[in-house]
Amino acid sequence: MPRVRKGAARAQARKRMLKSARGYFGTNSKHWYRARNAVIRAGVYALRDRRYRKRDMRGLWIVRITAACRMRGTRYSLFINGLKMSGILLNRKMLSEIAVNDPKVFDRLVDIAKKSAKPIPAKV
Repeated sequence: MPRVRKGAARAQARKRMLKSARGYFGTNSKHWYRARNAVIRAGVYALRDRRYRKRDMRGLWIVRITAACRMRGTRYSLFINGLKMSGILLNRKMLSEIAVNDPKVFDRLVDIAKKSAKPIPAKV
């Protein structure tokens, strides 16, 4: 049985990979071996950083809510606890949007949270 040298398929695969590496610095966009490694590494970083972006955004929302709570004389933890106790199920993204764009509604949420928050026992 004759040996198959996949000429057209291999050329297409290389062309696809080099097209993915367009814009990379130096030989990372020109040479097949370096381009393949660069594309694989870029994919790994992209997967990791999509998860990091979610983590960073949640941190940003919490910082915004904390700042808005402190302006109204309460703490973030008491505010979140009060909302849970009162049955208000808003996620942190929505709470931060409300804090930035609609302060009157956020004031009402803070009042509701203050009324229904658990009292913290005094230290003896």
